[in-house]
Amino acid sequence: MGDIFSNLGLGFGVVFQFVQWTPAFLGGTSIPIPVNILLCLIGALVGTLVGVLPGIGTIATVAMLLPITFGLPPVGALIMLAGIYYGAQYGGSTTSILVNIPGEAGSVVTALDGFQMAKQGRAGPALAIAAIGSFFAGCVATVLIAILGAPLTKLALAFGPAEYFSLMVLGLIFAVVLAKGSVLKAIAMIVLGLLLSMVGSDIETGASRMAFNIPELADGLGFATLAMGLFGFAEIIRNLDAGGESDRELVQQKVTGLMPTRKDMIDSTPPILRGTVLGSILGILPGGGAVIASFAAYTLEKKVSRTPEKFGRGAIQGVAAPESANNAAAQTSFIPLLTLGIPPNAVMALMVGAMTIHGIVPGPQVMQKQPELVWGMIASMWVGNLMLLIINLPLVGIWVRLLRVPYRLMFPSIVIFCSIGIYSVNNAPTDVILAGVFGLVGYWLIKHDFEPAPLLLGMVLGPLMEENLRRALLISRGDWSVFLTRPLSAVLMAIAAGLLVLTVLPTLRKKRDEVFVESEN
Repeated sequence: MGDIFSNLGLGFGVVFQFVQWTPAFLGGTSIPIPVNILLCLIGALVGTLVGVLPGIGTIATVAMLLPITFGLPPVGALIMLAGIYYGAQYGGSTTSILVNIPGEAGSVVTALDGFQMAKQGRAGPALAIAAIGSFFAGCVATVLIAILGAPLTKLALAFGPAEYFSLMVLGLIFAVVLAKGSVLKAIAMIVLGLLLSMVGSDIETGASRMAFNIPELADGLGFATLAMGLFGFAEIIRNLDAGGESDRELVQQKVTGLMPTRKDMIDSTPPILRGTVLGSILGILPGGGAVIASFAAYTLEKKVSRTPEKFGRGAIQGVAAPESANNAAAQTSFIPLLTLGIPPNAVMALMVGAMTIHGIVPGPQVMQKQPELVWGMIASMWVGNLMLLIINLPLVGIWVRLLRVPYRLMFPSIVIFCSIGIYSVNNAPTDVILAGVFGLVGYWLIKHDFEPAPLLLGMVLGPLMEENLRRALLISRGDWSVFLTRPLSAVLMAIAAGLLVLTVLPTLRKKRDEVFVESEN
């Protein structure tokens, strides 16, 4: 316990660090500025904004802001990006409750009861419970990160190349298991992601591969370019295709009676606690995250409720549980990233990209070699959660006004900022064209029920998998059985195989039944 407190002390020291700023107009007088606090606030504000405005999404925003992080110190960059991620979970509830349009995928379930409460004139309590539940879950998740960080790092140091490769295979299988829709389509997305990660130069020999003699592809595909196209541009095209403006009657009214009643608090406390526990567990799993956590929490509440018929008609439990779960999951998903270097979801994959930009290799070594980076980010989450509670409760009127901005003004400005962001990474017009191409590809994938998130995971884990695969085979002198003879690697491979079988079996059984019915007819 002493280690945790000393580490958190180090983290808070980093968060509250002051930098001397000497502006010319003050004639050489220095002003102390808390840079990391300011970056945390910017992250929380941008995250809330992203959550409130439907159709942008956290992945697209983090991808857009990756170029900006080049000029920031590594700790500040990660604090800001983390703030955007968990801030968006808070903001997503506002649109779900007021307009019945989830600003974030994790807030889809919140819309079921939140919008019904708003229709009954109880938008205030719904928004307040969503913010309180999110704050509590965020604080608990941050404590969990602090407690589990060090032990998991010690375990990770026992991992060799074979274990790392097996762990990454397990991570990709989890992405298949938890992807919505067809299993075959999820596997196809992962394979495509792995193939795209191989474009450029061979990691060992430096020989060109899959670059088709195009000089711009010699260094491989830019991660920010791919992410921006697949998520940013594709999401904008999809939203424009969906029909633009939606019914916004409730947004025109003033939100009153913000504080929940005593009964609301009593009804919401058990769902908040259950949602926090469930979200914290699901966030750690690779491929899990906020979306699955919110759905699972809502389903659990409906199961344990004495009045399940009230769900979908304005039950406050239907707002409290998913909002707590998606925030807890958003923050505990940092655990596998910080301790094992494995991104459990697409946003964490972008965080790996941000760390790589700053020359940081994600994994257990980071916690030992750069503790101020890890603990600074963990401590910033507490500060960020407090900021978000203040941002989301008293300032809800400002966010409601933002919802009145017409899409015809909002979307073109987003496209312009995206293009500037991509161009600024390498000053290469080719990157902007590639992002546009990936935008069209992403739109086609969405229209045909392919989920792009597994593709992004495959793209991020591809180079790491290849490196560890080659290293393991070099050490074992080409013996492929090394992945099964090393106990830890064998266990991870067995879990991966078991999960894949459990996922594929229902599909095979269904097909067999269909063939049997057809043959009978």
